[in-house]
Amino acid sequence: MQLLSVNVGLPQTMTWKGRMVTSGISRAPVNRRVHMRRLNLDGDRQADLSVHGGPDKAVYAYPCEHYSYWCGEFPGMELPWGMFGENFMVAGLMAGSMVAGQLRPRGRLVSTRSALARVITSEAAV
Repeated sequence: MQLLSVNVGLPQTMTWKGRMVTSGISRAPVNRRVHMRRLNLDGDRQADLSVHGGPDKAVYAYPCEHYSYWCGEFPGMELPWGMFGENFMVAGLMAGSMVAGQLRPRGRLVSTRSALARVITSEAAV
């Protein structure tokens, strides 16, 4: 597994399907060290804590290998890393290879423990 990008963002109010919503999906790559805390990364927050965040969903990793699929679903649309709310853009770590509770060494990241899976749908592309 290779960490390609660390992405953070704060909740924003935006128009979605004709109404104003607050969403924490927008994230952007940072070029600095970011501390991982119990509930999130420094500089990052979740909007709807009933379904995101907390000790079992503090950060979200997404495999770069899946982006080619979404490029096909949204041709011509720019899809920068962080587009789907991921905190870690990774290569070589597919969702099916993880088991809840699995501890994985991360070098300078120390280690992370996988917890709950998250499913991305086209609805998530706010």
